[in-house]
Amino acid sequence: MTTRIGVVGAGFIAGRHVESLTALDGVAVAGVADPQADRARALAKRAGATAYGSWQDLLDGEDLDALYVCVPPHQHGDVEEAAVDAGLPLFVEKPLAGDLPTAERLAARIEAAGLLTAVGYHWRYLDTLEQARGLLADAPPRLLLGAWLDTAPNVPWWARQDQSGGQTVEQATHLLDVGRVLAGEVAGGFATGGRSPDGPGDVLDVCTASLRYESGAVGTFSNSCVAPRRYRIGVQVVAPGLGLELTEHELRITDAAGERTVPRQADPIAVEDAAFVAAVRGEGDDVRAPYAEALRTHRVAVAVAQAAAADGGTVQL
Repeated sequence: MTTRIGVVGAGFIAGRHVESLTALDGVAVAGVADPQADRARALAKRAGATAYGSWQDLLDGEDLDALYVCVPPHQHGDVEEAAVDAGLPLFVEKPLAGDLPTAERLAARIEAAGLLTAVGYHWRYLDTLEQARGLLADAPPRLLLGAWLDTAPNVPWWARQDQSGGQTVEQATHLLDVGRVLAGEVAGGFATGGRSPDGPGDVLDVCTASLRYESGAVGTFSNSCVAPRRYRIGVQVVAPGLGLELTEHELRITDAAGERTVPRQADPIAVEDAAFVAAVRGEGDDVRAPYAEALRTHRVAVAVAQAAAADGGTVQL
């Protein structure tokens, strides 16, 4: 039986999901919705799907088994609530929203409905992250150093604080999520940031946070959107006798045996999508970031962003 999926949004990340979904046996992307008609038609053509001008038309026009929500941060809310009302399993791209109240409200509705959900923290599906966790099992992390140093994406909403939530919420949230996976829950910390007059829009163009974990580890996470494209993106971990550096493409390991680099073996987005589809079919249970779990990371990201925007302050959770 074919699993029919609808996709809301037709940007870059929606295209990544459509590519992996259409490669799965027994899966059909039935419809793609985007208010930009040319984008909707282009992605729908790639998927062999029907293009719609709104998510409302998509839900009215298709009999779906699950819904992917791949929209800018400020557009989260109504579409997820409609999916909850329809009882549709829901895949939500990160961040959950540009703010915290929207995500908290949706989390409460999703929990009350008992809805199957997954959130696009795809770094969790890196086989190299699993290897890192194994290495740290007997040598718990003491220090984490995360950096997302990149250029601002060329989309108008990204440079608007009220629409994207800023770089920490929109991009560096991946690294904060990895930090939680490796070191546990964040207890608190301090963050600061700044914006230069010629920086993009009204978002902070630099931010750094020093965090304390309940496990006793500490971490420093920095992000900037004025660096060269993808200048440095990853997390370094220091543990007794062990050093790790994780990027989206490889894991560098340094220990008593020397230094070695392990490339990732699979596309984490493809693995993530396969896991979600298996869960929708009742054939698997490998959703690693359901909505409630993703909300814990989103709380950290928003708290860091708010502290940094206040000319430096305590990260309050």
